[in-house]
Amino acid sequence: MDSAQQQQLEAAAFRRLLEHLDSRKDVQNLELMNLAGFCRNCLSRWYREAATAAGIDVSDEQARARIYGMPYAEWKQKHQK
Repeated sequence: MDSAQQQQLEAAAFRRLLEHLDSRKDVQNLELMNLAGFCRNCLSRWYREAATAAGIDVSDEQARARIYGMPYAEWKQKHQK
């Protein structure tokens, strides 16, 4: 496997993780953090940090919207307990 193939597979796995989290809105960030040691907010921070490392300007809100599939405030209002 070359590095482009590896990157393609990693990107596909990341998209699948986001789809899975989107299908499990019942799982709260606190539960994720307690069980897995990371949450949706961690993913959004990692996404923003990766963008910064690549020289791409992504705000916290843009990163959260990518991970949550909608603006963070909207997600909190609809799904946070």
